[in-house]
Amino acid sequence: MSTYTNNSSATSKLVYLEHATHPERDSHFSAVAASREFLKASQKSFLVRCSQCHIGLEKPLKCAKCKSIWYCSKECQKKNWPTHKPACHEVERSSGPLKFIRMFVLNPVIMGFLKIGVAFDCGLLDDPRVGFDVPFVARVNIAIEPSDILDFVGLYLNPNDKAVGEKQKLQGMVQVNAISPFHPSIEVPYTPQQLYLWREARARCNAEGFAKDPVGLIDFVDGSAENPGHSLTAEVHIPTLILEAARKREPIPCISAITGAETMKPMGTMTCLECINTHIRADKQNQLHLRTEMTEQDKEVIRAARRNEDTLSARILREKMQRERIYADLVQFTD
Repeated sequence: MSTYTNNSSATSKLVYLEHATHPERDSHFSAVAASREFLKASQKSFLVRCSQCHIGLEKPLKCAKCKSIWYCSKECQKKNWPTHKPACHEVERSSGPLKFIRMFVLNPVIMGFLKIGVAFDCGLLDDPRVGFDVPFVARVNIAIEPSDILDFVGLYLNPNDKAVGEKQKLQGMVQVNAISPFHPSIEVPYTPQQLYLWREARARCNAEGFAKDPVGLIDFVDGSAENPGHSLTAEVHIPTLILEAARKREPIPCISAITGAETMKPMGTMTCLECINTHIRADKQNQLHLRTEMTEQDKEVIRAARRNEDTLSARILREKMQRERIYADLVQFTD
């Protein structure tokens, strides 16, 4: 049993968090998780594009400030700077978000659940034109949370005490906080780059024999930045098998990353996101390469959520805590 004392108020309260670890917890993860060897071999299939001329890059030049945009040459970087400048901001992580997005996209288990969520939220089951005659774009909000739930509790229950978690290094993990469809309008239409990427992806899938499968884009948005400015865009092909699973809406078995206990949940976007986050949390050895040291910016999102700040990142995290079982006792205690 693990305990954490909350001293943020005049009257101290003792919060008990009891975790009875199921003996089969680790074997459940090993049975379905992608191997290190598979993920390493698959990295060669993941290429980024020059943000100016859109050519595929094997050795990209990275923006030194935001580390989230790439070029084939200094000439293209100079040409693109007027467009990129308003969105360029410094990040604490030396490598930026690319390595996490890459390992996320290459993981078949994680992407399988995400694609089901995209099928629901982007209307692929309702409108036969979507993904064929017109593109779809799903915005996926990702963030870094403590891999140990007790570290999350410490940050959340002491939102005004910067000493909690400030001096110590906290291991973090990628989490998906939300997914939402991007609906173009007259004021905010699809960008020329989005249309270019989608048309190229659609044509390639047609040529490879997947003309009957919808194709779209996913914008991965940094959930720790209030005004991220730009996102990382990846093409997404939704195979027939995924669409059939979404149409059947059969309950999904969810296995706790803490206890290993299995529960059945109705299929839907929120359940798919919880399955993704639980799967990543169960990866104790960082087999999926989705863990990293937390930055102060990451920690501040959790503190802001507890303070009920009306920021986008804080609101999205609170919504996630309301729907995922692992936070149930903590939400109940603080409501």
